[in-house]
Amino acid sequence: MDRGRKGARKIEGLMSDTKAKDMLLVFATDSIGKEEDIGKVLVKGFFETIKTTKEIPHTIFFMNAGVNLTTRNIEIVSLLKELQAMGVEIFSCGTCLKYYGLEAELKVGYRGTTNHIVEGMKDFAKTVWIG
Repeated sequence: MDRGRKGARKIEGLMSDTKAKDMLLVFATDSIGKEEDIGKVLVKGFFETIKTTKEIPHTIFFMNAGVNLTTRNIEIVSLLKELQAMGVEIFSCGTCLKYYGLEAELKVGYRGTTNHIVEGMKDFAKTVWIG
C-alpha cells in the first residue's frame, strides 16, 4: 500500500500535497534520555541537526512534557520557528497544554489533538516517537 504524500488524507487542511516529506515525529518529552540535564542539551542538538538534514519531518507533534518545548523553552521555540519556516508543520497536544496550564503560552505551531497522531500514523510512511 502506497502511503506517499500523493494519496494521503489532509490533517485539518494543513498538509500540502506538494511536500515531499513523509515523516511524522512525535515528541513526548522535553529531554532525550534518562538524565534530564544532559537530555535538555541533547534536545537542542537534535533540532539543530534536523535543520541540516535532507529529510526533515513533515509534521512534529508535541505531547506530554514535550509541550514545554513549544511554550517555555525559548531556545527550542526559535529552532522550531526555523523548521516551521522550512515547511514543517508543528502541533502541540491541546489536552497536554491545558494539563500543564500552558494554553496561553503556545509560541510556535498550532494546538492539535490525538487525531493528528492517529491520522499521521496511517498517512505517513514513517512515524518516529521520542519519549
